[in-house]
Amino acid sequence: MNLIGAALLFLIAILFALAGVTRAGVWLIERRSPPAGEFAEINGARIHYVHIPAPAGADLPPVVFIHGASANLMDQMLPLKLLLEGRAEMLFLDRPGFGWSERGDNETLAKQADTIAALMDRLGIEKAVIVAHSFGGAITTAFARQHPEKTAGLVFVSPATHPWPGGATAWYYKLTAMPVVGWLFSETLAYPAGMLRISDATACVFSPNNPPDDYIGRASIPLVLRPSAFRANARDVAQLYDYVRAASPAYRGIKAPTVVISGDRDKVVYATIHSVGLERDIPGAELVWVRNLGHKPDWIAPDLVVGAIEKAAGAPIALQAMARTVEGRIAGDAYNDGKCPDIKAPDAELAPT
Repeated sequence: MNLIGAALLFLIAILFALAGVTRAGVWLIERRSPPAGEFAEINGARIHYVHIPAPAGADLPPVVFIHGASANLMDQMLPLKLLLEGRAEMLFLDRPGFGWSERGDNETLAKQADTIAALMDRLGIEKAVIVAHSFGGAITTAFARQHPEKTAGLVFVSPATHPWPGGATAWYYKLTAMPVVGWLFSETLAYPAGMLRISDATACVFSPNNPPDDYIGRASIPLVLRPSAFRANARDVAQLYDYVRAASPAYRGIKAPTVVISGDRDKVVYATIHSVGLERDIPGAELVWVRNLGHKPDWIAPDLVVGAIEKAAGAPIALQAMARTVEGRIAGDAYNDGKCPDIKAPDAELAPT
């Protein structure tokens, strides 16, 4: 056997070994993070959701939660469910392809918005305040434009909604979104590499604020490292720039009451583009800007998110005063400071292109 043949056999052996490690890892992940709710067949996909029916004497309209990239319904349910229990009907769902939901025919953000609307219909939710985190913000803009009759209000938490300079995303998203090569990468390298990086990546998501104890395990974050979910996540992120570039000029047509919560230390998205852009583009939108807050207001300031839901539902809530109280709580936070650079962008880039 020549040297090239031996090297090829060695590479194949490595790939088979990594595929075996991935299969074992998937088994462990699923064992540790079983489904938390129920399933419904919606638009050709089995969608996993947790539905909390309307309580007697509810003082808020129904609330529907749309999670971000690399996440699942636990990411919003854990910090917010207890604060709203007894006050509102709630729907938490795994977006198509994430958590325990199948992907189905939901490759575009617009189709994901339609699937969420169809799930609401199935559960008898006529109209709701939509609460979106990060990537979920882009899907929520699609929902508000396509289903205004179902939109009682909008709460955007550290959203991604506008074109950003260059439109770049992480290399592994682009690689995974490619045919064949992406499948091979997700089936072999994504799980072991992801498990090695998951703690550092989470630190940057929360920084400068302190992550909750065992956030990764409690929020079932490793579910996204399963090959099918990793590919769905990559395809979503790969199409985000083109979607927001085309859609953002139409945000002026959104009429629902809107609140945007953002931190000035966000290390994941350009808050000065997305959040400022939503305030500018959606008539009457209120931007709640919080100093020394990172990308996770839903976990670090869940009381502020609940206040924003109340405000979007029509209550006279002084959100700016609440934000100042949150700032007092987190003023000394410096977790992982200096290890993850803040994301800034010049004002000249704020206008959609």
